[in-house]
Amino acid sequence: MSVPTSMRVGPFTPTVLVKKRYLIFYIFLIWISIIPVLLEFWFYWQWLYDPIRPVHFYIFLPLLFFVMYLTMVFTSLLFAKIFLGIANTIHKPKEGIFLRDASDKDYRYWSLRNTIKRWPVWLAHKFPFPFLDNVCFKAFGVKTTFTNSLFEGWVDCEFIEFGKNVVVGQGSIIQSAMIVGNLIIIRKTIIDDDVRIGAHAVVMPGTHIGKRSVLAANSVTIVGQELEDEYIYIGIPCKKYKKNRFFEDGLEEVFGHAEDVEGLRQKYEEMYIKRHDQHQSIKERIEHRKEIKEKEKRLKEQQEP
Repeated sequence: MSVPTSMRVGPFTPTVLVKKRYLIFYIFLIWISIIPVLLEFWFYWQWLYDPIRPVHFYIFLPLLFFVMYLTMVFTSLLFAKIFLGIANTIHKPKEGIFLRDASDKDYRYWSLRNTIKRWPVWLAHKFPFPFLDNVCFKAFGVKTTFTNSLFEGWVDCEFIEFGKNVVVGQGSIIQSAMIVGNLIIIRKTIIDDDVRIGAHAVVMPGTHIGKRSVLAANSVTIVGQELEDEYIYIGIPCKKYKKNRFFEDGLEEVFGHAEDVEGLRQKYEEMYIKRHDQHQSIKERIEHRKEIKEKEKRLKEQQEP
C-alpha cells in the first residue's frame, strides 16, 4: 500500500547546532539554489509570454515548475557536496565517543556536516517520488541501492551501509549517531541484504543486522549489537526469537506449483509449521499447551531487564 508523501519520514539530519555561525551555510545554500530557478523563469517568460495569446505560456508552466524544483535540489546538492568536501578535508569524519561540547572538534564538525545537509535533504524529501531521497543518500556517502525501500523510516545521512532489497518500516529510526548526556556516540551501522525492519523500530549506532533478518515492529537494538543472519528479533532490547523462514533459498523450487493461495498456504504449513494439535489425544493437547505457556513465560523473563 502506498503512503502519502506527508506521512513518509525519509532521510534526516539532526537539529543540533553547536555554533550560530554555521547558519551561514544553510542560508547560502538556500540563496544559491534559488538563483538558477529565477533565471529559468526569466528565460521562460522571455521566450513564451505573449500578452495577446498567452495560452502556450500557461500550458507549459507546470513542466517549468517541475524543472525548477529539480534545479533547486541538484544545485543545493552540488554546493553541499563542495562544502562537505572542504569540511572533510579539514577534519575527517570518524567514529568514536566524543564530548558533547563546543570545544570538541569532532562534535563541532558533526554539527557542521548536518547543517550543510539540511536544505538539500529537506528539498529532496518533499518531492513526491522517492528517487531524489536515494540521490541524497548516495551523494552524502550512504551506501545503498535503488532496490531498497528506506523512505518510510528516519534514516541518518552518514556512516550507514545498506545491502540490497532492504525494507525500512514506517516511523522506524536508523541511527549512526546519538547523544547520551554529555557524550555523542558515532558508529557505523550496517544492514545487510534482504533485511526487514518493522514499523517504529529503532536501530542504534553500530548495529550490524545480518542477511535475511527481521527486526520486529517496536523493537530496539543496543549500541553495537550484532544480529545474526536469518533470524527474527523482537523486544526492547531486541533478542533472538526464531528462525526466519521467509527467505529460504530455492523456496519456489521446493514448493513447486500451487493452483491458488490456499494451496500455497497448505504446502507451507506442511513443510514449515508443525501442527502438534493434529492426531493428538486430549491429554497430549493439554500437555502441549502447558509447554507453549512455559516457553512464552521463559521468553518474557529473558526480555525483562
